Amino acid sequence: MKEATRVRWRVTFDVLLWAALCGFVMLDGPLDPNVWELVYGLVSVTLAMATARVYPAFALAVAMSTALVIAFGWGGRVAVWEFFLIVVISYLAGLRLARARVAMICFFAIAVAGIPLAFLPKAGFDAWGAVLGTLAFAGVAPCLLGRHVRLRRELAQDGWRRAEEMESRHRLVAQEARLRERARIASDMHDSLGHELSLIAVRAAALEVDSELGEEQREAAGQLRAGAATATERLREIIGVLREDAAPIEPVQGDLGELIDRARASGIEIGARIDKLDGAPPMVARAVYRVVQEALTNAAKYAPGAAVTVVVTSTDESTDVRVRNAPPPAGPLPGRSGQRGLIGLHERVRLVGGSLTAGPADGGFEVAASLPHDSAPVPEQDDDGIGQAARELERARRAVRSSLVQAIVVPLALFGVVVGGAGVTFLVQWSSSELPPDSYARIQLGMPRSAVEPMLPGRQRTTLPSINVPPQPYRSICEYYGAGRSWLNFNYAVYRLCFVDDRVASKDLYSEDEP
Repeated sequence: MKEATRVRWRVTFDVLLWAALCGFVMLDGPLDPNVWELVYGLVSVTLAMATARVYPAFALAVAMSTALVIAFGWGGRVAVWEFFLIVVISYLAGLRLARARVAMICFFAIAVAGIPLAFLPKAGFDAWGAVLGTLAFAGVAPCLLGRHVRLRRELAQDGWRRAEEMESRHRLVAQEARLRERARIASDMHDSLGHELSLIAVRAAALEVDSELGEEQREAAGQLRAGAATATERLREIIGVLREDAAPIEPVQGDLGELIDRARASGIEIGARIDKLDGAPPMVARAVYRVVQEALTNAAKYAPGAAVTVVVTSTDESTDVRVRNAPPPAGPLPGRSGQRGLIGLHERVRLVGGSLTAGPADGGFEVAASLPHDSAPVPEQDDDGIGQAARELERARRAVRSSLVQAIVVPLALFGVVVGGAGVTFLVQWSSSELPPDSYARIQLGMPRSAVEPMLPGRQRTTLPSINVPPQPYRSICEYYGAGRSWLNFNYAVYRLCFVDDRVASKDLYSEDEP
């Protein structure tokens, strides 16, 4: 249903746009006394709009070809409907074309096709320059702008989709790390709680065989022993499943001194100041052990050779842990931390009601935790750390901004290069077709062409006055040369030499100064 609605809206939009462009043709076309412009305009608009969605490259070529009509108008006037048609179709083509190469091909093809027309008596290089300007600013620029809009929409959608994927991946990694840490905690509880239950069972067994107790007391002790044994077995079965994914790698009652000694033995330079943890609960003591262990592991992995400082301060209310490593002497190892260990530490510290921070410090890295002795777990919060996704999105935005700059700079540069080349060509042709006035004065009627040839310039003048130039005389071959007027003077003037049977039959000066 939604797709059908979108199709109807598209068709309605295309029909309204076609009607608007045809309206421009109907308003502007009749101003030309030649009816062919009206017919050509309606055909071009209809053909371009009919193929704009399915064949945008063809529609672009049809629209841009009307630029020739702007410069070489059929009625001696400047048409405007072609300009609107080129702008609209070029923008729509930019929205639908995968590459801007088609617009550039159309630009150069039509620019080359307009070169022969520049040699027409009523056209000239100024008309060809108008064609180039129209193609650059009404054709190429809207096409690149449409491409920028499409690229921005696609890159934004791709960026957000990538951000969602990376955020989902990040959440999965974080959840996995939390589950692993919880598995370690559960495993620790199995080791400690199972030990206590075993002691209970042993004491109950001793009471069960104590002769000083009555039959009922010994029977109750037996039931207590059996219950403790059953609880121990069930605890082992439940925790055993967790141990398959995340078995503990160190004893539950790990000693910080032994941990630091083992790290020193592996080559890490460690300075430690550790308070006794006699007043800390077992879960807090275990969290302290894990924080120090993970920090030392990260220092060994990502800052080899760096000195490490471990400070553990404990009071009756809380225990603070701070582990900082100096910058590595040889620089950090290549690679990027997966952050799983730190995520697990966050989870363990959260479960005892504490807080943990980890980040760069003085060129090195510091892990700090504050662990209260009597606190409930901190509520779990969603992790919005999707820095990699944000960077990817920022790169997509930079690409979009560069495409906008391209849409502005490329048409200007293209227009400047082509018009600059046309200007150089025009000046070369102008200067090389100049006939000095004294040479013109020495040319006499009836002189043979062989005598006149050495006085003539190498080229003929192609830019002729638009008025006051009569048709060539019958059986004459006429040549046009510059009359010594600067190209900055827009009232053109030329010498015309007409030859009959290779002899000068007439010589005249024509200019636009007089009507």
